[in-house]
Amino acid sequence: MLRSSLLVALLLGSTGPVRAQGKPVSFIDDVAPIFREYCLACHDSKKKSGKYDMTTFAKLLEGGATGEPIAAGKSAESEIYTLMVTGEERRMPPRKDNLSGVPKAKSDIVKRWIEEGAKLDTGIEVKADLIRELRVRWKAPASPVAYKYPTIINAMAFTPDGTRLVVGGHQELTVWTVADAKLVKRIHTRAERAYAMAFLADGKLAVAGGRPGQEGDLRIFDIDGSPGIPVGGVAMLDGITDSKVMLRQLLDVDDSVLCLAVSNDGKRLAAGACDRLVRVWELGSWKLDQTIENHADWVMALAFSPDGKLLISGSRDKTAKVWDLTAKESLLTFPDHQNTVFGVAVKADGKAGYSVGADGQVRTWNATGDGKQIKVIGSHSGEALRLIAHPTKPILVSTGIDKTVKVWDSEKNVAGKVLAGLTDHVFAATVSPDATMVAAGGYDGEVRIWKLADGSVLKAFNASPGYLPPKK
Repeated sequence: MLRSSLLVALLLGSTGPVRAQGKPVSFIDDVAPIFREYCLACHDSKKKSGKYDMTTFAKLLEGGATGEPIAAGKSAESEIYTLMVTGEERRMPPRKDNLSGVPKAKSDIVKRWIEEGAKLDTGIEVKADLIRELRVRWKAPASPVAYKYPTIINAMAFTPDGTRLVVGGHQELTVWTVADAKLVKRIHTRAERAYAMAFLADGKLAVAGGRPGQEGDLRIFDIDGSPGIPVGGVAMLDGITDSKVMLRQLLDVDDSVLCLAVSNDGKRLAAGACDRLVRVWELGSWKLDQTIENHADWVMALAFSPDGKLLISGSRDKTAKVWDLTAKESLLTFPDHQNTVFGVAVKADGKAGYSVGADGQVRTWNATGDGKQIKVIGSHSGEALRLIAHPTKPILVSTGIDKTVKVWDSEKNVAGKVLAGLTDHVFAATVSPDATMVAAGGYDGEVRIWKLADGSVLKAFNASPGYLPPKK
């Protein structure tokens, strides 16, 4: 009973303990988060603005070009504090970059920490990576019981039997019945946002996500692994600590994981992230097979060739690329979008690649030879944000900021139906396993499920639990 009560408290918004008045300031709990928020963008191990690296406590004390920035017990002589509160142009974060200053309540915490001796918490090594230490200690907040504002939908997937739709929310996954658009489950997650998801051959769900600029992960869930705690007729599941629900974590990195793909034979899983890397695992053994550095910027999209031998990727570096998984080498680059590539797919015969991007074009190109464009098969009026391919049918689905979902015949390279009804940027889409339905959603939380045969809307709902749109 106690465990159930704790789970309900976690899911419904327990805020955790409050620091006692007068208790000494903790560097790792109180001060380091302020430095991460306002300082580390310029003073990390790569940029080192002013030759100052703040990523470990030892380097923080060491200082940079201007010498030691902290005088223990003397905040007025500690540049790390005085630059936060100065009214001069030289304030940090820099005024010249139009960056907001550190709020007084937070600079006062830094001041108090220095006055108390600028100490490091017991048990933390002076050379420990502070970003990782903060990540380990971070506790995921609860999703709201009822959303005051609609959640952005970045990912969704039909269950293998096509009867339910899993949708990414804020710190959670929500599960809806397709027949009547009823919310039946909410799964609390560590990731603030889910950016991509796909069901594996065994019915488990792979989800890529994270907290932008802070952490990213790839996790495997069993959405039916626990009955959960019923709250208001909805099963609430713990997808963070319940090992029956969150089965496995494959990746833990410093920024969001943006995309994933599962090979048609169900033997491989790949994920791409903001760190520019693509990682490939062998399913079953869960062995990390290879780490691919083939892009110069965020990896936005992935797709396996039908035979599983090639991996196609799209990136913010304005290219789509093909990687040979056997030879472990790059085969070709498709640069024609000349802007961010948001989505990629592969034709059933494996010979042609497809891609969409910020130029709005839906392009097909030679994926096994010279990488030259075959044709532009269509476009969106504005950025094209997502490209989804059915694994066995010649169906491509693209979405865009023009609020439309477009269906393409990947065998004939011609346009099909335009699925309308959404009212904002469309970030997510999925095709049902039996290829009879398409679902999509986006910025305003609205979801539409269409019947692919005639383009009629089967269901329309907002995937933000409890959200009440303003009265017109």
